[in-house]
Amino acid sequence: MSQEVLVFPAISSLDSHEGKVTLGAQNAYATINGAFTGEIGLEQLEEFGIKTILIGHSERRHVLGETQEELVEKFNFYKELGFRIVYCVGEPLEIRESSNEEMMEYISAQYEGIDAEYDNLVIAYEPVWAIGTGLTPTLRDIELLHLALKQKSKAPLLYGGSVKVSNVEEVLSIENVDGVLVGGASLIAKDFAKMCDIAQDIADKE
Repeated sequence: MSQEVLVFPAISSLDSHEGKVTLGAQNAYATINGAFTGEIGLEQLEEFGIKTILIGHSERRHVLGETQEELVEKFNFYKELGFRIVYCVGEPLEIRESSNEEMMEYISAQYEGIDAEYDNLVIAYEPVWAIGTGLTPTLRDIELLHLALKQKSKAPLLYGGSVKVSNVEEVLSIENVDGVLVGGASLIAKDFAKMCDIAQDIADKE
């Protein structure tokens, strides 16, 4: 089975594309058009034929301060348009270091208002504390978290958090990990291509 590759470039790098790679937007406002300085809307995405969007990435939540209510509005807007939505959930370090119950409550709150049964949905679990730090949860931790999240939605479930060439094969071998959300390592073209090859090799053996 051929693996699907989604790429979410910076907004300034969006372009029309024909090929096996699907282009998506890192962000867009919940509007067709309008005076929302610094944002793009549906009309700008349509200009490049884009029907895939990333919503709820940890940096949108924790750096730029998007609230759950804002994310739900964005989710519902693009859901009604039939977009493929990659919706991100995850926890910061202080929550990770608390009890398992508190961690799951924190992550569960990120599902509030979201249609977890939407047919064109992909969920991405990203431990915020592991992004760009070189740190990753243990393989067992990833397995247990993905098992729990699979109870919330049957959508494909990706793992994202310092995924790189050296660990992608192990991560993809974990039960209930349906793919990976690659961050900084994707900026090195040969590394990203290598990870795609590894994913395809694993799929070919299944």
